[in-house]
Amino acid sequence: MAITNLTTAEKRVETFQQLRCSAAWASGIQKDLIFLSAFNILLSITAVLGNTLILVALRKVSSLHPPSKLLYRSLAITDLCVGLITAPLNVVYSVAVAREQWNLCRYTLSSLVVAGYTLCIVSLLTVTAISVERFLALLLGLRYRQVVTLRRTYVTVAIFWIMSAVASLFYLLNPLITTWYGRLIIPLCLGASVASYTKIFLNLRHHQTQLQDHVQEEQTSQKNPLNMERYRKAVSSVLWVQCTLIVCYLPFNIVRALVSYGKLSSWSSSVLIFELATTLVYLNSTLNPILYCWKICEVKQAVKETIREALCCF
Repeated sequence: MAITNLTTAEKRVETFQQLRCSAAWASGIQKDLIFLSAFNILLSITAVLGNTLILVALRKVSSLHPPSKLLYRSLAITDLCVGLITAPLNVVYSVAVAREQWNLCRYTLSSLVVAGYTLCIVSLLTVTAISVERFLALLLGLRYRQVVTLRRTYVTVAIFWIMSAVASLFYLLNPLITTWYGRLIIPLCLGASVASYTKIFLNLRHHQTQLQDHVQEEQTSQKNPLNMERYRKAVSSVLWVQCTLIVCYLPFNIVRALVSYGKLSSWSSSVLIFELATTLVYLNSTLNPILYCWKICEVKQAVKETIREALCCF
């Protein structure tokens, strides 16, 4: 019975991918696909410019702890790769579907899925790692800098990229392996993030209660040397980034499941909603640099300096 269900699921995944390179997929929405392609080109440009600016600015920020800075760099690199790789591939795919160039469509779709899965999962893992890192900063106190080192963070980020790339490449052999990898990683990451933020907010609430009871001297004498106001801002910025990622990615996963299982009534509108949800995923890579500048004062200042230096060169 389990083998039968596995075979059925595998066929469903393969059928869905084949359907995406067929005349039925683009029926009645060719003009919409061209319009979305133009919009995705704009998102690609803004993602590349925005995240390149963030990467340059992060080099000038000295106040961030090096492991934290590395995780933000990894996230910015994934968003940069979205602008350089997956968004352009999606444009080529959409144009190929609209013009019924099926060979180009199949090759582009395979590349798009492999690159897309890799970057999406790395982004999710990195955002989760940032939330866990913020929790460890609160939990470990003075031991934080000894435990969360730059070398260990490099190893963690490398594992994220290698593990996600290998799992995504399995799509070329068996798409179901890649699908189940995503189904396993997503709840684990969400669970780890929810647990981290719950612990953080409980600790912050306890700290606030202590302040209200006029025991601030005891608080400062404890082994945790964090500047709590600055820490709250750091947690807030990470939470905004994670919530934005969920808002941008969740519709795609829901619509993909509904379309692949044939749960939506109108086929043409289903395909259009799917393509819109895909565009929303790419929008996330443009929004992240804006969030960094809005929520992280050090990055905002570094970005301003970088822009001024760039303007002076012209």
